[in-house]
Amino acid sequence: MDDEITPEEVAELLDSDDPPRIVDIRSPGAFAREHIPGSENIPFGELPDRVESLESAERIVTVCPHGQASQQAARLIKSYEGTAGARVESMKGGLAAWEGDVESSSEEPAESPF
Repeated sequence: MDDEITPEEVAELLDSDDPPRIVDIRSPGAFAREHIPGSENIPFGELPDRVESLESAERIVTVCPHGQASQQAARLIKSYEGTAGARVESMKGGLAAWEGDVESSSEEPAESPF
């Protein structure tokens, strides 16, 4: 993990020309109820099997409910050889600290194959 990033900094980056990939590590149900627009859901338990999908990212921000599990997720992502060159940060305070827009999915998430 490179560092923690504030929700305000994440909001600024999302409005930039080169936004980071936002990886929400909560369960599919929690993600469907509410998430940062444009984020992708990779539940923490699936992260080891799906981390290679992040190889092309230059900057990754992990998100969880309160900013603690996302620190572990950021460390795991950063330790993967394919993402070693990426900047990997955890959003400080998690979704509890996020004051920006959120979106929800109207349909129930599909069962995970993992």
